[in-house]
Amino acid sequence: MSATLKIGPVTMAAPLVMAPLAGYTDRVFRLLAREAGAALTCTEMISAQGLIYNNKNTLALLDLEGEPGPVAVQLFGREPEVMARATEMAVAAGAAIIDLNMGCPTPKIVKNGEGSALMRDLPLAAAIVAAMVRAAGPVPVTVKMRLGWDEVSINVVDATRVVVDAGAAAVAIHGRTRSQFYSGRADWSYFPRVKEAVPVPVIGNGDVRSAADAVTLLEQAGCDGVMVGRGAIGNPWLLTAIRAVMEGRPEPPPVDIKTRLSMACRHLNLLVQYKGEVAAVKEMRKHLAYYLRGLRGAARLRQEINTLTTAAAVTATLEDFQRNYPE
Repeated sequence: MSATLKIGPVTMAAPLVMAPLAGYTDRVFRLLAREAGAALTCTEMISAQGLIYNNKNTLALLDLEGEPGPVAVQLFGREPEVMARATEMAVAAGAAIIDLNMGCPTPKIVKNGEGSALMRDLPLAAAIVAAMVRAAGPVPVTVKMRLGWDEVSINVVDATRVVVDAGAAAVAIHGRTRSQFYSGRADWSYFPRVKEAVPVPVIGNGDVRSAADAVTLLEQAGCDGVMVGRGAIGNPWLLTAIRAVMEGRPEPPPVDIKTRLSMACRHLNLLVQYKGEVAAVKEMRKHLAYYLRGLRGAARLRQEINTLTTAAAVTATLEDFQRNYPE
């Protein structure tokens, strides 16, 4: 099992990547993921069009100032020149890697010919990658994609060859088609074929829920790295467990409720510092749904928290729940 992951000139301390997750992997999430063991973190997907038009909310997603690296910036769009200009902005902001989103399945992205729609237009995908590579200079460009549009048009091997020929320094593959969205099971059987087809690192993604899954991706599916996605929401300890196994250490035991809720409170407090209390309290509600998953009384607790408007009230409610939680 490889101890590092190298993408162009960027060497990660472990082959463990926290995936870009729209609405989740903001600066605070990335900090917690890095502390937990991720060797590379990624921004939420960022609109190239929004960047070049200096949209305030889009620019905020590109705020990397003072953040421990390496951080990859993921861009989405379909116009090579626009993608090139956005790449230049991301490089100037401090991105260690620029990633092209060829995997997002959501209708509002796909209808514009962006995200996983690019799996249906490989010449355009190649032109985009080539433009981004020229604009990025020494900063490597990577691509995150799916297996294909649907089960009758799986073209991940061809797509990977095309983007690598255009200059991509690595690829990350989510083991589902666009039509699956996030349903069913990820299919890792294509990963070895992709690995055989290209000379660059191949990172496996999709349904990584345990350290054992990560080992399977590396040792049986032949991947060079593991990308963890939704399994780490409200559960940074998944990254900790995977990193331990990657480094030959024993897998740590599951955390107790006190540890879970203490981390949730810390997550909230960091959000307050970064985004202000009003935004943080609202945003934390979706994270708490994951931190509380599987706990007795979680549904009632979530309903109560969704009525609260201050960080102090949320923290007090979580602490009270923990104190009274049945052993």
